[in-house]
Amino acid sequence: MDILEHFIDGQRRTSASDRTGDVYNPATGRVSKRVPMGTAEELDAAVKAASKAFPEWSAQPPLRRARCMFRLKALLDEHADDLAAILTSEHGKVLEDARGEVTRAIEVVEFACGAPQLLKGEYTDSVGTGVDSFSLRQPLGVVAGITPFNFPAMVPLWMIPMALVCGNTFVLKPSEKDPSASMMLADLLTEAGVPAGVFNVVHGDREVVDAILEHPDIQGISFVGSTPIARKIFETGTAHGKRVQALGGAKNHLVVMPDAPLDAAADALIGSAYGSAGERCMAISVAVCVGNDTADELVAKLKPRTEALKIQPGDVAGAEMGPLVTREHRDKVSSYVDIGVEEGAELVVDGRGFVHPDAPDGFFFGGTLFDRVRPDMRIYEEEIFGPVLVVVRVGSFDEAVDLINAHVFGNGVSIFTREGDAARTFVQRIQAGMVGVNVPIPVPMAFHSFGGWKQSLFGDHHIYGPEGIRFYTRLKTVTQRWHRGMREGADFFFPKLG
Repeated sequence: MDILEHFIDGQRRTSASDRTGDVYNPATGRVSKRVPMGTAEELDAAVKAASKAFPEWSAQPPLRRARCMFRLKALLDEHADDLAAILTSEHGKVLEDARGEVTRAIEVVEFACGAPQLLKGEYTDSVGTGVDSFSLRQPLGVVAGITPFNFPAMVPLWMIPMALVCGNTFVLKPSEKDPSASMMLADLLTEAGVPAGVFNVVHGDREVVDAILEHPDIQGISFVGSTPIARKIFETGTAHGKRVQALGGAKNHLVVMPDAPLDAAADALIGSAYGSAGERCMAISVAVCVGNDTADELVAKLKPRTEALKIQPGDVAGAEMGPLVTREHRDKVSSYVDIGVEEGAELVVDGRGFVHPDAPDGFFFGGTLFDRVRPDMRIYEEEIFGPVLVVVRVGSFDEAVDLINAHVFGNGVSIFTREGDAARTFVQRIQAGMVGVNVPIPVPMAFHSFGGWKQSLFGDHHIYGPEGIRFYTRLKTVTQRWHRGMREGADFFFPKLG
């Protein structure tokens, strides 16, 4: 059985750890390889390599660093299908969805190619007599990324190109559930001309994460995952003096107004709730129907669509939904359906017990639909992260807005309506970081930034886009005067330059 290696200082290194984790093919339920559970010493070796590489890399002109991103983009285009196949084999998402993940990842690399424009400072001539002032954006140093299982290529590439083009060096701790994509990224970055030590990969679990949080030479941490872990990453990382952006969980709502095109809304909900088996932080997991008539008609449209989902191994042509990532996660999702039934929600479509006839050991779960869900139910309050869609009925637009704003999460939200005033009011009043109008999954393009509100984000900066530049750099402001404009004598008061 193959055991993955770390990637440190430009080379693959066999781990010294005697602990490993199993990496599964979710469609078959079989172990495909093993991943080492790295040690704090191996993390330290990666940080040392990144620290050694930082002075020369950060001194490179931004345009030269951006040229590496141009080459990386070309290589990702060339190997997109290979990378997508890796995602399908270890995560389980269908191949078309995996290709979409790679495409969205490439968009961030494309944005990073233009980062020199955003790294420019500001200059003011003559803020005082003979005095000029200007600002610089300078890299933090060694930064780290801790990434989740659901997007093993896209989320690392939300971080890596942004950090590198700003002049930082990087240590990645990918998910131990599907780690192979990170090794392919290491190879492509090397081929793109990124010097040894600038990018490193250390596999592992909590031991490596704790080492990242406590390491004195790591200046910044980017994290995407569940809210409890995001909170810990933020609190522990900042307590050790690091800059942290930690993206947490979600419970994304889609409001369906009485005037909405219901067939379009139903199709949007099916794709956004069950795509990638619901293992997306931007999945729509709550449909908020304004009025019982709206709800009755929408549920009548959702039920046959949910039952007709083409659930197949991810590499089967025409598959719409693949398996969940692990057996444990499938069982957790199943337990939430049990809870929903116990709490009194109406189970319209039951995905428990789905077994694929050609892959009986795969981690499959059927699309699940609940109606008449109350806000006090756990299946409404908590992030399930599986193919479970719940319908909540409200009496008015205002009630829908208040319901969403009362939730602890504020990641993404959407409204389907034909009425411009309702849409505009929704955009203004709703408390969420990303909002869609007749768009079910409002993930921003790479030249904007991604992030939620409330317990969906810990830290001041959203990820990638202009916010990514701000996160991975520090602002330095310089005020200078040359001798010709200086007067004699000491000043004992607060300086006045004007």
